[in-house]
Amino acid sequence: MYKELKQFFKRSRCIVTLARSIQFGVQDCRRVTWCLVRSRAIESYLRSYQIRKLQIGAGPNIMKGWLNTDVYPTSPEVVFLDATKPFPFLDCIFDYVFSEHLIEHLTYDEGLFMLRESYRVLKPGCRIRIATISLEALLSLYKAGKSGLQQKYIKWFIDRYLPEIGEYRESFVINSVFREFGHQFLYDRPTLQSVMEEAGFIDFNSYTPGESADESLRGIESHGKVVGNEEMNQFETMVMEAKRPFQNWVIQG
Repeated sequence: MYKELKQFFKRSRCIVTLARSIQFGVQDCRRVTWCLVRSRAIESYLRSYQIRKLQIGAGPNIMKGWLNTDVYPTSPEVVFLDATKPFPFLDCIFDYVFSEHLIEHLTYDEGLFMLRESYRVLKPGCRIRIATISLEALLSLYKAGKSGLQQKYIKWFIDRYLPEIGEYRESFVINSVFREFGHQFLYDRPTLQSVMEEAGFIDFNSYTPGESADESLRGIESHGKVVGNEEMNQFETMVMEAKRPFQNWVIQG
């Protein structure tokens, strides 16, 4: 009986390994296809626009006039881009870079890499905009004397994501945001500014979603639509803009 069980579990492990290999093989094939297609798409975009804008992690937010990219393109209008790998662009060719609710899905080192690549492909003096979940807003839920908005967020979050809990506790919300949704590293404003500074950016400005002093960066967030509640998105999301400085710019021939 023991030998039979041992053989059964051995075969089960082999089946699981095979299934995972097939899954990764399918993903690899898709990525090869996406890479073959994207060169033409990138060339077409760069020829078509003088003001060039790169969106990293577009998801369903396909914006006109932007080169929309994602690690899992779901539309022909979205180009494959893995933010943890070198970007397939020359230096200093984009006027804007934008990423919304992506950086928290990367490790700290991967996030730094993405920001360094964003810095590289941005023209000097041009701007990056990062929107991400706010660690400060999340941890503020744990303090006594919650505001009406904080209480509303806890109820909304539990009802939407954890209806089986049956009670409205901030501890469930905080644990869920840290452990679920593929989150790897959550930022507060000082940490986000620090990692962006390490990537080379300067001249920082903080905004709420949708707001910007730059018209090209105004009203471009879509996470409120994704979660189905713009008020809750305004509470949980912080936005930071910065620019690439002019110094150390070498004209490439």
